[in-house]
Amino acid sequence: QVQLVESGGGLVQPGGSLKLSCAASGSIFRFNRMGWYRQAPGKQRELVAHITSNGRTTYADSMKGRFTISRDNGKNTVDLQMNSLKPEDTARYYCNSVNPYGDTYWGQGTQVTVSS
Repeated sequence: QVQLVESGGGLVQPGGSLKLSCAASGSIFRFNRMGWYRQAPGKQRELVAHITSNGRTTYADSMKGRFTISRDNGKNTVDLQMNSLKPEDTARYYCNSVNPYGDTYWGQGTQVTVSS
């Protein structure tokens, strides 16, 4: 079992930055692939980025160059640094964890609103 708690969301102006954090507990974090997904109203949940246990990263095309995912296996945390935010980045952002057996866990999400 994995518990995931997100933090760092909020309201930001277009062009601004936010850093989301996800704290994980209850499992062997360092073996899990960790990721961030987002869901806007009326839309399907979509991948933002994920990072494997050995640090390999994958980003959705629209986030490349603007977002950076990182993990700290000592602290059991995964962060998402978001720069050059756009109104279309407005969504609820969810932390995701997948263990080596394929079990998937989700946090409750944190709201990001990009608006002037």
